[in-house]
Amino acid sequence: MAGEIRFNAFAMNCVGHQSPGLWRHPQDRTAQYNRLPYWLDLARILERGLFDGLFLADVLGVYDVYGGSPDAALRHATQVPVNDPMLIVPAMAAVTRNLGFGVTSTLSYEPPYPFARRMSTLDHLTEGRVGWNIVTGYLNSAAKGMGLAGQRPHDDRYDVADDYMEVVYKLWEGSWEEGAAVRDAAAGVFTDPARVHRVIHQGPHYALDAIHLAEPSPQRTPVLYQAGTSPRGRAFAGRHAEAVFVSGPSVQVIAPRVAALRQALADSGRAPDAVRVFAMTTIIVGETTAAARAKLEDYRRYASPEGALTLYSGWSGVDFSDYALDQQVRHITNEAGRTAMDNMTRADPNRVWTVGEVAEHVGIGGVGPVFVGDPVEVADALEGFVEATGVDGFNLAFAVSPGSYEDIADLVVPELQKRGRYKRAYTPGTLREKLFGAGAHLSAPHPAVSFRHAPGRAARAAE
Repeated sequence: MAGEIRFNAFAMNCVGHQSPGLWRHPQDRTAQYNRLPYWLDLARILERGLFDGLFLADVLGVYDVYGGSPDAALRHATQVPVNDPMLIVPAMAAVTRNLGFGVTSTLSYEPPYPFARRMSTLDHLTEGRVGWNIVTGYLNSAAKGMGLAGQRPHDDRYDVADDYMEVVYKLWEGSWEEGAAVRDAAAGVFTDPARVHRVIHQGPHYALDAIHLAEPSPQRTPVLYQAGTSPRGRAFAGRHAEAVFVSGPSVQVIAPRVAALRQALADSGRAPDAVRVFAMTTIIVGETTAAARAKLEDYRRYASPEGALTLYSGWSGVDFSDYALDQQVRHITNEAGRTAMDNMTRADPNRVWTVGEVAEHVGIGGVGPVFVGDPVEVADALEGFVEATGVDGFNLAFAVSPGSYEDIADLVVPELQKRGRYKRAYTPGTLREKLFGAGAHLSAPHPAVSFRHAPGRAARAAE
């Protein structure tokens, strides 16, 4: 029987996110990104639509590759201004009961010791509904904002990430035994010191001698998301990830990436289905085909080509302000995001993109495909994409928010439910239990498990 299709909403604590210029549309509320009512309303809509989660992107730094300055990004609100994604999560968790929250944090600029505590805190406050999107960064402006001359080379960033993951696994899994916080009021003991262990880590990039500051949260380690599909990124995902976000404009781009990811899992000794794969997509749906196409044309009137090229320049590391709109996009290798450049060059050898076509495509929903039509047409497109690529579901970008998500909840979800392709109720438990139907904690052969204290077995935490 065909499997359940899963939905995440793809957003960011900024204006517009993947659709620069659409903040001007009268139905868009993202200019209110810095006020809680916007986020609380969005969370309620997503839970009504039985979305698995809200996947919150983030960047440190500004998109200053286009034109060699941040001016275009500032003019078009191209992911600037941007606020911290973590701080809005507890408020949204308070008005929902099942919605998960995937939070992006760039480990290159986050010391692991305080970061591990912040994620444990979020996992406690959401009652086990938080995930971490592990990224290493791709903007030189972020590195400069942290006092560095520039970012590390692409593959070196993943070497740092491997060491970072060992540190946080030791803190989350190995420092506190289960039940160490005994809460024994009669004896006057809140925590049994014998069941809390010091983490000693001396790695190639990080050193630590400390106990984790937080008691074990419902999931201990948050659900681990990852978004890199370069060869080095795939190897990292094969070892660490539980959910992977892939992006690209077509089946021809996405299908080989999913197959390569499944192989990376096998190479790491994990089952090919140990990871949920979500493809970036935008849905524009109406009661009729004509209504949906009218929405698309309306949205295009507000899209900003310069804002779109500002985004793509930041992703790819190439200044497209120097290119004519009819000029072909050719592959360039640099230290920015490898996948972004591949999407529009060599990932699909049968598709040649001009700069103008990239601007139009990226302008609504970023680099993913845009499915337009009535509920039946959109459901057909989603099912076809799943079957052709092997993805498990979609990270749904928006044209306008929260309107795009209201349309999906009201029109697309019921159609998929009629087909038996979408859940009718949430699975109880943590985000990990909802995604995998198993326990709240990571299980073998995931590498984090080897650092966990268990009765009769010493963990590797104090190494």
